Amino acid sequence: MVFPRPPSESDLFLHSNFASRYARDSLPRFSMPEDSMPKEAAYQNIHDELQLDAIPMLNLASFVTTSMEEECNKLIMESINKNYVDMDEYPITTDLHNRCLNMIARLFHAEIGENENAVGAGTVGSSEAIMLAGLAFKKKWQNKRKAEGKSYDKPNLVTGSNVQVCWEKFARYFEVELREVEVREGYYVMDPAKAVELVDENTICVAAILGSTYNGEFEDVKLLNELLLQKNKQTGWETPIHVDGASGGFIAPFLYPELEWDFRLELVKSINVSGHKYGLVYAGIGWVIWRNKEELPQDLVFHINYLGAHQPTFTLNFSKGSSQIIAQYYQLIRLGQEGYRSIMESCRENAKVVKENLEKSGRFNIVSKDNGVPVVAFSLKDRSQYDEYKISEMLRRHGWIVPAYPMPPAAQHINVLRVVIRAEFSRTLAKRLAFDIHNVLHELDKVHAPTMTNSSEEKNKGLVETGVKETTVDAQRAIIVQESNKRQKIMAA
Repeated sequence: MVFPRPPSESDLFLHSNFASRYARDSLPRFSMPEDSMPKEAAYQNIHDELQLDAIPMLNLASFVTTSMEEECNKLIMESINKNYVDMDEYPITTDLHNRCLNMIARLFHAEIGENENAVGAGTVGSSEAIMLAGLAFKKKWQNKRKAEGKSYDKPNLVTGSNVQVCWEKFARYFEVELREVEVREGYYVMDPAKAVELVDENTICVAAILGSTYNGEFEDVKLLNELLLQKNKQTGWETPIHVDGASGGFIAPFLYPELEWDFRLELVKSINVSGHKYGLVYAGIGWVIWRNKEELPQDLVFHINYLGAHQPTFTLNFSKGSSQIIAQYYQLIRLGQEGYRSIMESCRENAKVVKENLEKSGRFNIVSKDNGVPVVAFSLKDRSQYDEYKISEMLRRHGWIVPAYPMPPAAQHINVLRVVIRAEFSRTLAKRLAFDIHNVLHELDKVHAPTMTNSSEEKNKGLVETGVKETTVDAQRAIIVQESNKRQKIMAA
């Protein structure tokens, strides 16, 4: 009789994970396992499965930063166990947060004196920032209506139909009517004149987008400010403006310093910006800045004292990691205005390289603008054989994630592909992307080429000449059809 040998120390610690029982079983999916496993096995199995994700640097759907310097990575790991909300326990981290806030506020020309502190907060991306800004507008409007003895139960917000989904979330979560200015073919951002037409006495603010998620275009905040000033003067209202600078807030000050879109305009009362986009920090950090302390209703600010010191707070969540705040401060002092300007200029030039190569093909209409966020949005001129979704799917075979999606309502018959040019996207990658797009077009042209002959002999001859076997073509078509069923609209966060 053969008895099983009990596991030795070498079995537990020295054998390769690939020869162990942990490699023979699938990882638990829905229920916590009864037994523990060695840390090496847990790491290796999770690590291996994660290799099936896309390469972040080649994810051109996202505006979010995917690469930082090793020194900053080190700072992030050194502070990853710090809870930012423990301000009394981590006073230096709190001070770094306030330094970031003041640097960004002054970049946006906020109304603060030399020795004064900016009014704002670090947030979990621009989504939380927008929620906080919207709540401030709603509360201030309600307080004013109450003081005047008027109804305050039907607030509305005016913006373009090209806004990011977080604005729809704000409206739904906090019971605010969302009034959207429809875009139109050839004009894919909010029309300031039409926006002002939608404003009434219940409008808590008009939200302008500095960098549309669809095509990177800046909306005309200065014109909106002028038109709204005129309407406010005629009606006696005080309708303000919020600028969603999630994508463009760290671009405009460096590439377009003369562009008036920020607190230089009288009606701009608050601005949000994503530190994890062109603020050049990993995902998880945003900022909201108010023009001055009068624009933030104090009845929204909570005062707590059970963590060791008095702390005013205005956030939707409580606990939050410190590492992204520290990373933001690192980038601001490491790069300075010179470094940010150089990086933004490089992004703009790389976007031009991609755009020029697409134009040379003669196959695309460019729907993005040269001035704005460094994004290249483009659509096919001829969709009779295949569409933008098929190009997106085929590009995945080359490793690229390039989203395809319809434009907003009233222009949704137009599909576009969008390439976001980030700081880590080099000139070499820009040229490689253009090359691979041309290759994909060539592949699709062959798959969808019309049959020119009827005889079996001539048909086989044609396939041999093109180097494509009929079975290969059929397989390609099957794969394309299968993948096209997985289409989804990708919105950058």
